[in-house]
Amino acid sequence: MNTIGIMTSGGDSPGMNAAIRAVVKQAKANGIKVIGINKGYKGLIEMDCQELTSASVEDLYRKGGTILKTARYKNFKDPEVVAQGVENCKKLGIEGMVVIGGDGSFRGARDLTHAGIPCVGIPGTIDNDIVCTEDTIGFDSSMNIITDCISKLRDTSETLDRCSVIEVMGAGAGWMALEGGIASGADIMLVPEVEFDFQKDVIDLIKAKKESGQNYFVIVIAECVFFPESNSKHKKNKNFQYVNENGIETVEKFTKKFQEMSGIESRATVLGHIQRGGAPTFHDCILATNMGVHAVELLKNNKSARVVVVKDGKITDFDIDEGLAMKKPFDKDRLEMATKL
Repeated sequence: MNTIGIMTSGGDSPGMNAAIRAVVKQAKANGIKVIGINKGYKGLIEMDCQELTSASVEDLYRKGGTILKTARYKNFKDPEVVAQGVENCKKLGIEGMVVIGGDGSFRGARDLTHAGIPCVGIPGTIDNDIVCTEDTIGFDSSMNIITDCISKLRDTSETLDRCSVIEVMGAGAGWMALEGGIASGADIMLVPEVEFDFQKDVIDLIKAKKESGQNYFVIVIAECVFFPESNSKHKKNKNFQYVNENGIETVEKFTKKFQEMSGIESRATVLGHIQRGGAPTFHDCILATNMGVHAVELLKNNKSARVVVVKDGKITDFDIDEGLAMKKPFDKDRLEMATKL
């Protein structure tokens, strides 16, 4: 293999640049040329690319974001668009592709592989929702941001005897809310995977803590949580929130209702895209580097349709089709344990 491509696709995560650096460095060490595709699959279709050299990636180790930029490109689900991607790879001389991203990015990599361009995926997502790996690039960095923000909000809540209701990201998965909540000592964590009763699991629990002498509270909510007010089924709307025809659609409405029912002054905070930014942590830098090296070794040895993963604490790889077919079970026991603390 003489030339490989590399792209970052979907949502950005801290550590993507470190992975790019590792791929380029390892490829160059093996005499392989690297073409960087800008803005993911959209850039591949538009032939928006650049050659990456060791010098051009030297300072990326601790830089946030991704120099290749990233984008979501739903058109790549179309077989004709995939075929155009294959044709463009051939025009660029690309014989293999490294795709850094999440599940959606890996579906594109799978389709590209099946269409004739060998691909290897590297899990780069703050959501930590990739089933076949124990860790993803960006999760640790985002957790550090979340715990720092919650710590600051806890300080002001304690000072003013308030409840802070904090929304974190997660893209339909509750891992960020769970781990961030545990690390920051949150009183309640609400996640999409576990239904809850507003009165019993929120109001009554907080009131019991207040009666025991606690005067401030922290509730962490994952985006896409369904806030029930009736027994009708929930549905997913275009804004990627789980809502009920009689339910609460936003964290602000949740906070208002909580304040009314509990009598506790409350404030809502949506952390938003701050969770994606900034320099990666030491952990994510090392993880990204190790994964990038492994990805190049797979392509060099003519292995494709693989995802670089962490299993039992070690870097290895997993079949991309099998990985996409799996569903990651949520750790309800840890959620229950954390709520009791």
